Amino acid sequence: MVPYEGIRLGNLDDAQRELALRLVRLYTGNLRAGHAEVRLSEVVRHWDDTYFAWVGDTSPDTVFYYRIHSPVILIEYDHQTPVALDGPNRPSRNHVHTVVRTPNGNDYGKDLLRQHLLDHPH
Repeated sequence: MVPYEGIRLGNLDDAQRELALRLVRLYTGNLRAGHAEVRLSEVVRHWDDTYFAWVGDTSPDTVFYYRIHSPVILIEYDHQTPVALDGPNRPSRNHVHTVVRTPNGNDYGKDLLRQHLLDHPH
């Protein structure tokens, strides 16, 4: 269970809501067109129960973390420490991780490809 943190999107003004919607679309838009619209509409239905959290500076050259979290979506963007890359041992703008999940969707740690191949041999 990941606690909700940050500001509720329902408390944003219109311009801020539009920016948040554009950000969510960056992630849901990676699905097939029909699926993307269904997923986005699901997120929008829970807009007032969706939170945006930010950790870090806002300067163009700094590292940061953000999370968009609702009952139906969890999006995380994080600058990571580049373990296998040359350079200092601290988070870098050259090493980014993103996650898009369904909260409590019972998918974390599952080998979905293996499960698919067992259910549907090719």
